[in-house]
Amino acid sequence: MIRIENICKSFDGTQVLFDISASFERGKTNLIIGKSGSGKTVLVKTIIGLLPVDSGNVFYGDDNFTEMNFKQRKHIRMQIGMLFQGGALFDSLNVEKNIMFPLQMFTNLTLKEKLARVDECLDRVNLAGANKRNTGELSGGMRKRVGIARAIVMRPKYLFCDEPNSGLDPKTALVIDQLIKEITIDYDITTIINTHDMNSVMEIGENIIFLHNGHCAWRGNRKEVLRSDHEELESFIFASDFLKKARAAILAEK
Repeated sequence: MIRIENICKSFDGTQVLFDISASFERGKTNLIIGKSGSGKTVLVKTIIGLLPVDSGNVFYGDDNFTEMNFKQRKHIRMQIGMLFQGGALFDSLNVEKNIMFPLQMFTNLTLKEKLARVDECLDRVNLAGANKRNTGELSGGMRKRVGIARAIVMRPKYLFCDEPNSGLDPKTALVIDQLIKEITIDYDITTIINTHDMNSVMEIGENIIFLHNGHCAWRGNRKEVLRSDHEELESFIFASDFLKKARAAILAEK
């Protein structure tokens, strides 16, 4: 579990995050949603320590990450996997070497052990046998799956996903959503997803926080989204008339 307490963050005198507290549960897909400029990316960067907080605390389990020095934080960061928005693959390396990269950097495993770990992760994302493929040949969905394989190759306790469905067609996005959810359950990890994708909210939103103007304006799950009367959340989720009518129809059937 990751817990944040009373997080505040400002830049050049402009406050971006206001007293945000939340818990992100292990074994569940935890979503951070909100319109552009709401503070989602800044919040994630404070959680993983890329940005210092002005005040407040971040806990990984019982460990106060905020109070740790650089050396102490390294132990936590070794337990974090990252799936970046664009995949962030090295085009000069093939699939196998991309996935193996964290193992080369941070472990003393033998080459045989590293290759076995790569094969395990490729199999988990349904890309068995793709080891020697050139990343430049891969579709957007395949690149995301390679990115997921690299994110889990260190067997992390925590997984952060930044807009995992960006640039994907709706069908492929659903595949990626379900893959992330399955891995979260199978590996019993704490997964935090920063997303604009409303399909993700409705499909895998087990624990959701909605940011509005730097405040944690609402929290709940995908079922509670449909019944929420929170004005800003409703405006964000059901932005089009079509979605508003679909929501009304669903509620009328209950």
